[in-house]
Amino acid sequence: MSTYTSEPGTRLAGRYRLVDQVNEGAGWTYWKATDETLARSVTVLTFATGFPRVAEAITAARAASRLNDPRFPQVFDVEDADELPYVVMEWVVGESLLDMLAEGPLDPPRAAALVLEAAQAITAAQAAGLAHLRLSPACLHWTPGGGVKIAGLGIDAALAGPELTGVGLAEEQGAEDSALTDTRDLARLLYAALTGYWPGQQSSGGSGPGLLPPAPETDGTLCTPRQVSAGVPAGIDAVTCQALFQRPSRHGPALSTPAMFADALASVTPPVPMAFLPASASQTTVDGYRRDVSTNPYPAAADTDTRSRSGGGSFRPPQHRATVTRAVISVVIVVILAAIGVAVWSASRGSPNTATPTPGGRTQSTSPAAGDADVVLKPVSASVFAVGSTDDPSGAQYAIDGSASTFWHTDYYVGNSVFGGLNTGMGLILDMGKEVRLSQVMVQFGTICCTHVEIEIGNNDTPAALNTFTELQSSSTAVGATTFGITKNTTGRYVLIWITDLPPEAGSGNHYQALIYNIAVRGPAAGQSG
Repeated sequence: MSTYTSEPGTRLAGRYRLVDQVNEGAGWTYWKATDETLARSVTVLTFATGFPRVAEAITAARAASRLNDPRFPQVFDVEDADELPYVVMEWVVGESLLDMLAEGPLDPPRAAALVLEAAQAITAAQAAGLAHLRLSPACLHWTPGGGVKIAGLGIDAALAGPELTGVGLAEEQGAEDSALTDTRDLARLLYAALTGYWPGQQSSGGSGPGLLPPAPETDGTLCTPRQVSAGVPAGIDAVTCQALFQRPSRHGPALSTPAMFADALASVTPPVPMAFLPASASQTTVDGYRRDVSTNPYPAAADTDTRSRSGGGSFRPPQHRATVTRAVISVVIVVILAAIGVAVWSASRGSPNTATPTPGGRTQSTSPAAGDADVVLKPVSASVFAVGSTDDPSGAQYAIDGSASTFWHTDYYVGNSVFGGLNTGMGLILDMGKEVRLSQVMVQFGTICCTHVEIEIGNNDTPAALNTFTELQSSSTAVGATTFGITKNTTGRYVLIWITDLPPEAGSGNHYQALIYNIAVRGPAAGQSG
């Protein structure tokens, strides 16, 4: 369906000349137009004859016009005449989040800073009695002046359906429900900015997130941002999940309003100069800003051009960049593991008691290497071992899946490296399926020193039985690939990786968290365990 004013060159009210369609849906069209009276570009929304939601869109536009906030486009003119209704708005200058993600995910500090400012803007709109209800990567822009601009306040929701008008909230949807809708959508924007994936239902058109791939799932459950990208700080990951999944955590309750989300995100967002422009390096800039400032604020959902929007270079979809990043990490870790294997082989051939202590490095060994007759012992399962911990047990399997690109992590703790003073220790317990004796345990920790850890063995997998476990080896400088040589002959079915002190989180002075990428266990072959 198209409007009868669908030709470029058409003038509305004798002054708004339609220049080019920028997006259209079933009964409406967004145009880039020129206000010939004031000689400036504007956005014009027109409607097809018989479009059933003209009244709702006009009402939403009038309500948005009363919000005097530079973070939202101004509404300049509204015409509700039956024969030719239209809305005239500010033309948004700047790059949308959807444009930015064409080059891959943003750096976490920039992603958080961008969405934080958006959350603060939506909080102000909510305080004025307005809601967006249709937030998407296409409507969030970063302007050349160094700030956000959020298009479509209330209007996009009105175009989408009568149940989402963005105005008259108490009557239409309820203030509480509208706040929750915008909060979860803000969390989706943060998820997308961090990962390049959209964690929700794809939009069928309009200015929705139709160009982003769906977020990955594990066993039917949406992966967290940190599970998709290991570089996402734990604090930002936790805030995203508290809002997106609406579940409380040790850090606080579920975040159900934009104000709560903004406050929580501000507490974990590192300082970032707000004059940054999160753009690809390939685009020509002047004084740090793009030359071409005529960015389309309403990109069409069908726009699948594989060329860079800057006019040169190649398009790199988010999933490709994420795959490349994971591949590089995987290669590095595989090289590290290969180096460990060579060191172990050399030690077994030459001086078995020789270790390679590198407390600040990526690989180290605590005592004798495994012998030639030893074999790999594969765990049946892995689970979190702690008393009263809120750490997610579903990620424990990542520590034994053999993949260098997946990992398990503790929750993050603030102000105290011993689990924030809330616990004395926790870790992973491996069920070996039968009683075994160990000769070596290799644990691939994160790259920041230092994790304090003990390797223990026992025959009861309940936390209450911790004092029945036997300590086999320990380290207070564990970092990277750490090999624990075992000389004790104690046997047991369960191997416990018991962490008692956490390393600092990357980029944070008072957040602490441990990561485990892989655990490899070795012991005497069957018949040689005595």
